[in-house]
Amino acid sequence: MTDRPLVYLASTYSHSDPAVVQKRFEQVSKKASDLMKEGVMVFSPIAHCHPMAMYGSLPGNWEFWEKFDRAYLSCCHKVIVLKLEGWEQSKGVQAEIKIALEMGLPIEYNEL
Repeated sequence: MTDRPLVYLASTYSHSDPAVVQKRFEQVSKKASDLMKEGVMVFSPIAHCHPMAMYGSLPGNWEFWEKFDRAYLSCCHKVIVLKLEGWEQSKGVQAEIKIALEMGLPIEYNEL
């Protein structure tokens, strides 16, 4: 058993259309719950923080969330990238991948 039991679930989030943001939140929340049903101890910055961002009027940009996400990445033993539409262009997802590689974390890529 690793001393860092969490798995970090990275996914795209920001978009100019609030309906797309909501759909992405729902998709990643579903994937996170599926992983939890499989016994995976998963942290998803989108599934876990979207309500705080909405109710607390927090910004959705990478610059705001980078320090927070780095802290969680340091507690994880691997990263799963959820390949939602736009993930390859997502500034946040690409930064999370880069940070994970710098930390030596393995990365898996998953579809819905």
